[in-house]
Amino acid sequence: MAAVTSESLASLRSDLAEQIASAGLTVADELFAALDVIDGSAGLRRALTDPAREPAGRASVVRSLFGSKAQQTTVGMLEAVVSRRWSSDRDLGDAVENLAVDVVAAQAERGGLQGLEELEGALLGFRRTVAESHELQRALTDRQAPAEAKQRLAARLSPSVSAEARLLIDRAVTQPRGLRPSALIEKFATAVAARQQRWIAQVTTAKELDSTTREKLSASLDRYFGRELKLDVVVDPSVVGGIRVQVGDEVVDGTVAARLSSLQRTLAG
Repeated sequence: MAAVTSESLASLRSDLAEQIASAGLTVADELFAALDVIDGSAGLRRALTDPAREPAGRASVVRSLFGSKAQQTTVGMLEAVVSRRWSSDRDLGDAVENLAVDVVAAQAERGGLQGLEELEGALLGFRRTVAESHELQRALTDRQAPAEAKQRLAARLSPSVSAEARLLIDRAVTQPRGLRPSALIEKFATAVAARQQRWIAQVTTAKELDSTTREKLSASLDRYFGRELKLDVVVDPSVVGGIRVQVGDEVVDGTVAARLSSLQRTLAG
């Protein structure tokens, strides 16, 4: 991923974090529908990624196309996408797709880590089922087969999945955007797994923690981060003492090694 696109996607997700967390599946569905429109018109993609056009002008194109067809939350997200720079028009579409998957994952996340794990499990389970059958692979990649038939087949293969998983599976089998459906499913599962890191506290210590210490640490981290976290403890003698905690992108480093490193930088400066 080019640096410009990577930076734009990171800022987009950060700026829209609250909207992503509160949006429902209808917003995700509308984002996917908008993506189909964008993918279907090279002229539109050029208009929405043209650096010579002001961001407000690109947003105006979005409003004229989708303002009467989608919720304001959806339109606002699309405006945020086109206001940023992208390395290619394909990256613009990928950003819309990523936002749609983020919304679906956030919906599952309302059930905590378990909700995300169940969504990832449903996606990977469907992928395994397809991977084990050449006949299923041919059926789902047949360009002559109607989308409705592929949806019906997918429903028979995964009859008990959640609404979140159903939306992503249906998307993968009907609009894989040049990928094999199983590859897109894996891409979706990877995005869900990345979101799970927000619920896993990766703890690095110099020695094993006894059960009492582990329970106290778990309770303290839950209070600090404001949610019930799952501890993943790694013993690394090189940290010397103290602990290092990483939850998602946030790091709390109270190890002796970190303090010595900081001191060395100060002295060197």
